[in-house]
Amino acid sequence: MIRTGRPNAGMPAFNTLTADEMKVVVAFLHSQMDKFAELGGGRRSVEPSDLATGNANAGREYFNGKGNCSSCHSATGDLAGIAARLQGLNLLRRMLYPAGNSGSPGKTQSKATLVLASGQTLEAPVAAEDQFTVTVLDPSGSRKTYQKNEVKAKIEDPLSAHFDQLGKYTDADMHNVYAYLETLK
Repeated sequence: MIRTGRPNAGMPAFNTLTADEMKVVVAFLHSQMDKFAELGGGRRSVEPSDLATGNANAGREYFNGKGNCSSCHSATGDLAGIAARLQGLNLLRRMLYPAGNSGSPGKTQSKATLVLASGQTLEAPVAAEDQFTVTVLDPSGSRKTYQKNEVKAKIEDPLSAHFDQLGKYTDADMHNVYAYLETLK
């Protein structure tokens, strides 16, 4: 993406960067993403009443139907009492971006199975992934980045349904599901 740019979105192509310069740019972008995640994202606070514009019944219908949320979650299981533990923006963040707010990385950590050029197979937790690279954690917790065009990578992400849902949610869907989750005290 850096090399080809997104001219239609105003991002120019940077196709004159050397491989070493590209690695520096990618490392910088990853460090900024990590720093942004540590800070909890963009917006720091919001009034709960600003979020409470949805319809809980419509949210329940979306949760159990079109949204397919109930295929992984249960109002009486993992989500029981969620609204007592999380309120306002914290509840919305957990709903939309659970990986950054889960508090239990072991349960939601993406896992990579990589087949290296040597034929060796490596299975490891994913620390970061983009269109071109996958960064995994070795047993000591150190990061190792692999170019996707140099390995065969299969990523298993238990939270991929949340990411996929971001592109499907309408504003009304999001507020309705939030309203439904608010009833789970």
